[in-house]
Amino acid sequence: MKILADYHTHTIYSHGKGTIEDNIKVAISKDIKTIGISDHGYKHISYGVKLKDIYIMREEIDKLKEKYKNINILLGIECNILDENGNIDMNDKVLEMFDYVMAGYHFGSMPTCFKSAINHFDNYLIKTEKAKEHNTKAIINAMKNNDIFIITHPGDKGDVYIEDIAKVAKETDTMLEINSSHGFLNADHINKIKHIENKFVIGSDAHIPQNVGNFELAMDIIRKSNLDISLVENIEV
Repeated sequence: MKILADYHTHTIYSHGKGTIEDNIKVAISKDIKTIGISDHGYKHISYGVKLKDIYIMREEIDKLKEKYKNINILLGIECNILDENGNIDMNDKVLEMFDYVMAGYHFGSMPTCFKSAINHFDNYLIKTEKAKEHNTKAIINAMKNNDIFIITHPGDKGDVYIEDIAKVAKETDTMLEINSSHGFLNADHINKIKHIENKFVIGSDAHIPQNVGNFELAMDIIRKSNLDISLVENIEV
């Protein structure tokens, strides 16, 4: 078994602790063939990437691709899902800068309306069925209305109807992440949806360089759920 890629890593451009090059070096040391730099979307109030920095990151990665020819280096982003309509913090001006777009729900993202703000509060403190419905609808509409490569850690921060999400992910050819930092998807969720045969991906969600390629928790979830590992797109059996 070989890990082919880590698409979910953060740097100093959002709230990671290392540089892009730091992450690349660790990926090379672990013989990972593709490294994705995917800092947080710009509508996160405390650690979103600055719009002006996206152009700097693109230029930096293009230069590093010339320096490190033995690894595929990609610029991605982890957008925030902002409301139940599936809006994400992406715009046409910067979209062309990225090699792929991921999206996930995060506390601290700027809601688009009062209803979205109330849902943040509900998810954080109350955790009602209404919030679960809102979260599910938000992810489903994000997949339907945007070209999303991976939904990150579905079920983290706010509960979801995972089977409804999995069905739409299958329809839209969107991968679902087993996140090695947050523990979502968890084994319970996977057992509910593995019959759908979605495409999955494991992600380190590294915020320090040494955690790039750290998939220990994700692999434990795969073992506990008895997921067919051939469905995990960045693992070569």
